[in-house]
Amino acid sequence: MTHYRIAEAAELLGVSDDTVRRWVDAGRLPATVTDGRTVVPGVDLARLAESLADHPDRERTRASAVSARNRLQGIVVKVTLDTVMAQVDMICGPYRMVSLMSAEAARELGLEPGARAIASVKSTNVVVERP
Repeated sequence: MTHYRIAEAAELLGVSDDTVRRWVDAGRLPATVTDGRTVVPGVDLARLAESLADHPDRERTRASAVSARNRLQGIVVKVTLDTVMAQVDMICGPYRMVSLMSAEAARELGLEPGARAIASVKSTNVVVERP
């Protein structure tokens, strides 16, 4: 299972480290201490990212009103596989990205909820890669 340090989780969610620590302290985001560092399970981070993106009162920042700028780091929140194709849903800061790719590519990239990934946007195409 993928785990993220507090700073990594904050970067993926587009919030401060302190905000993530407050969410952990409040029990909103599960975390454990491993080797003296607080880490968050990727699946739980994906769940929180999805709930934040879907929230109707979510404050939109100026950054969310500006172009995606081609490459967006984010976290995979859902992967739907069939025999041939895969749909990969990601949250990249304030953006929700959806990519369609071959099921083989999704498996080879190890895409699963909680995995860190980069969405490369070109026109209407979204290409997903792993950092």
